[in-house]
Amino acid sequence: MKLLIIGNSGSGKSTLAARFCEQLSAEHLDLDTLAWETDVTPPTRRAMKSSVTGINAFTTRTEHWVVEGCYTDLLELLITEASHLVFLDLPIEACIDNAKQRPWEPHKYSSKSEQDKNLPMLMGWIEQYAERVDTFSYVVHDDFFERFLGVKARVCHNTYELGSIF
Repeated sequence: MKLLIIGNSGSGKSTLAARFCEQLSAEHLDLDTLAWETDVTPPTRRAMKSSVTGINAFTTRTEHWVVEGCYTDLLELLITEASHLVFLDLPIEACIDNAKQRPWEPHKYSSKSEQDKNLPMLMGWIEQYAERVDTFSYVVHDDFFERFLGVKARVCHNTYELGSIF
């Protein structure tokens, strides 16, 4: 299986990806790790060419993979290669609650306290999801979902069973 997962920040993309990877013995790529320069303040998007190189290296080294993120510009690179797509289309309130309960992500932050310092900005970002029109927005994610030709599922609530998605 070659699975893409899209959705708002806090929708549970990383959690769902980890569950699918365990079930399928697949490799997981969180696009946050390829989309941003490391140790740069303020946060700066990495050059597209660099992100593309990372995505290609990841997808060619493994047969079964799960790629997740809110970066439709990067996910476009895999729209014809992926076999499955999940759009985590949760209400804004659920995404904010998830963000507040997010465990420490050591691949993104040096400590839990550093991650928590980012929470007010993240909550504002989550709240703007339906209003934005950028690569991270609801309207662009919805369009990507509609154009995807493989097996796809839209999940609109936080209480789903993994086996009920496909």
